[in-house]
Amino acid sequence: MQKLNDLSRSLAPLKPDGTLIAVIEMSQSSWLVAGIVPGVERQPLKKLAADEIALLKLLHRWREEAEKAGRKIERIAVAFEAGRDGFWLARWLRTRGIEAHVIHASSVAVSREHRRAKTDRLDTELLKRAFLGWLRGERDHCKMVAIPTSKDEDAKRPSRERESLVEEQTRIVNRMKATLIRLGIRGFNPKLKKAAGRLEDLRTPEDEPIPPNTMAELRRDMDRRRIRQIEEARLDRLKQMPGDGPHAMLRLLARVVGVGIETADMLVQEVLARNMRDRRAIARYAGLTGSPDESGTKRREKGLARSGNARVRRGMIQLAWRFLLFQKNSALAQWFRTRTENARGTRKLMIVALARKLLIALWRLVREGVVPDGVVLRPAQ
Repeated sequence: MQKLNDLSRSLAPLKPDGTLIAVIEMSQSSWLVAGIVPGVERQPLKKLAADEIALLKLLHRWREEAEKAGRKIERIAVAFEAGRDGFWLARWLRTRGIEAHVIHASSVAVSREHRRAKTDRLDTELLKRAFLGWLRGERDHCKMVAIPTSKDEDAKRPSRERESLVEEQTRIVNRMKATLIRLGIRGFNPKLKKAAGRLEDLRTPEDEPIPPNTMAELRRDMDRRRIRQIEEARLDRLKQMPGDGPHAMLRLLARVVGVGIETADMLVQEVLARNMRDRRAIARYAGLTGSPDESGTKRREKGLARSGNARVRRGMIQLAWRFLLFQKNSALAQWFRTRTENARGTRKLMIVALARKLLIALWRLVREGVVPDGVVLRPAQ
């Protein structure tokens, strides 16, 4: 039986005479498609506009060429690297009976030469070799990315939009404060709920109102801060949605004292709702594992691998610090204090270990219902 999320190799046997293989090097304006067509000596290479219909016609034409050469095509396998185009093309091809895969870009081995030729044609050759090894069932040629549904992708948008707006809000608030200080107005907090209504009451030291153009600019900046609207919309959806699947995980996770709705939503949508193999896969996906550098007698640790989900890694390290404040009597918090009370300068290092242990504990909580030792839960609503 195939393991959960084991995408390092194909378990379906490869029949070269009955399988049409194609890889796509995708850019914003064009696609370069390279194929291996059974019965055809040449390995075709075709440049197309970024058009899925043209791609489908090309695959059907290559299948007809193989059939004319006496090969019956039973399987069409297509692969491309994960990138800006996302997963829509893979879903679109699968609905039309074509086996589509998305290659994890960082899993393809490349030459370590300092200067090497790099073109789309050479990239397609590299992808073909990696994809062929994966189809043969050989490990470590490349790894595939789990293709989410459009519903799963859409569920991540509120959390990611809020994250980008929080970063933008800092810039907007600083600009608004600088604009008001130029007029001699200090002490105004644009982040307050009623800040927009107080703009009319503000006066300069000369007892004059804010000039009209400046007032219009401030109001536009106020309108761009939509974080509260996103949070309220999420709460409304949470009340309307059934209590199963990711929403049940979110409700359970939000009961942990110290974990808010925003953190719970990010963790559920980004990592906890995924079918991970075990606790090691959870920690590795979050980028909370080490990156040892060992060769001969040399042994050193180069810090976090940083190859996982950066949002989960940032969120878990922040949550780990918050967890120490709200869950002081938990077994994890006591473990952290025991490891750091007599060792100076280790808190920042050990907080990563705490974040990894905490993520695994939360994964077991939402998957198996196992409450971590000493963790306090809010009453169920």
